[in-house]
Amino acid sequence: MQSLFQSDLNLPVRRGKVRDVYELGPDTTGTDRLLMVASDRLSAFDVVLPTPVPGKGVLLTSIAAFWLRWIEQVGLCRTHLISTEARDIPDSALKTGCTTRDELEGRITIGKCCQVLPVECVVRGYLEGTGLKDYRQTGAVCGIKLPAGLVQCDKLPEPIFTPATKAEEGEHDENISEDKARSIIGDARLEQVKRISLAIYERASAYAAERGVIIADTKFEFGIDPSDPEGEPILIDEALTPDSSRFWPAQSYEPGRAQASFDKQFVREYLESLVARERWNKSAPGPELPEHVIAGTLDRYRAVRKLLTGESS
Repeated sequence: MQSLFQSDLNLPVRRGKVRDVYELGPDTTGTDRLLMVASDRLSAFDVVLPTPVPGKGVLLTSIAAFWLRWIEQVGLCRTHLISTEARDIPDSALKTGCTTRDELEGRITIGKCCQVLPVECVVRGYLEGTGLKDYRQTGAVCGIKLPAGLVQCDKLPEPIFTPATKAEEGEHDENISEDKARSIIGDARLEQVKRISLAIYERASAYAAERGVIIADTKFEFGIDPSDPEGEPILIDEALTPDSSRFWPAQSYEPGRAQASFDKQFVREYLESLVARERWNKSAPGPELPEHVIAGTLDRYRAVRKLLTGESS
């Protein structure tokens, strides 16, 4: 598949690590909208890598759209999703000689424009990553005390909510305590996003487990509907993708070691090998990815999409 590292449309834009987010304006009902384009960029350790992963944006869009629709169908919360159809992009947004509608097919999400809550909502069901490092140092994760004697990738007694601040480009996300999160978005909002995040994780984990996938941890973002400022938060951005979650094959799961994965961990491990050999220091610019890492990443993303959604094309 042809890769898309960066899109170019005739709309105001801000670029995230992976997505290009355009202001689409209101629809016929007056609902203000954003157009999100999932590029084939890949970020790790909060650094955008220079090598695109061809088709990654299409895979992420289909997985995220599946989960957003599922979350609404089972009644867990509202989401920002309006459409994933490239035909819904107005002709005026397409510049001559720039990104075409065909190039955007399968990799766009049109969503309701919301006021973003500036806290990332991380839910952990297993002990890995920064949570493991925190536990080894303090016996807790983000201030949540855990039983002694846990090992790498152990299942936690119950899922825990561990918020984080969203980093500016070039900076690293920072795990924070619930008290710190409350000081940022307020008590009521924190309780709402915590409740919704844990509920989504628990239901989605049960769904995935029936299909042989462990969701070790994941992160969500929420926003407030400008037309309903006192209403419950709306799930925005992506949800339960290999870019925002750790997915492990249940068949080979064994605590006490790193797990095989269906997510970016494959890339992280390659990059950690470069760090160990002092060939990279986890700062921009990132290193080029070799072909076998690109192919292995796509294989893992395709595999988990098929397991979770049944979609294989």
